[in-house]
Amino acid sequence: MASDTQANKDQQHPQYRGDRQIVNSLLSSEPTDYNLAELARLHIRYKPFPGARDIQRDLEKVMQQWNLSEAALYEKTRAIHQKAQVYKGRGAKRDDWS
Repeated sequence: MASDTQANKDQQHPQYRGDRQIVNSLLSSEPTDYNLAELARLHIRYKPFPGARDIQRDLEKVMQQWNLSEAALYEKTRAIHQKAQVYKGRGAKRDDWS
């Protein structure tokens, strides 16, 4: 019964469609700097989100495939962002974390 209640409260994220495509790409990709940054960005967006359970599961799957814990992912991406601008030409000045 708890899962039925949870499913009834789940929300649809407004950026689900585009994010789903990114996650699908990450599932079959290598952990490049850009892909690590995308994984971290989406992990931050969806970890607390009450819904999009398929994206949450697939982000965890990518982390397992790449042998990353949450702490290791964030450590790597902090270093990536310190040394270079990852999102060149992709609306780099726009915050897109939530």
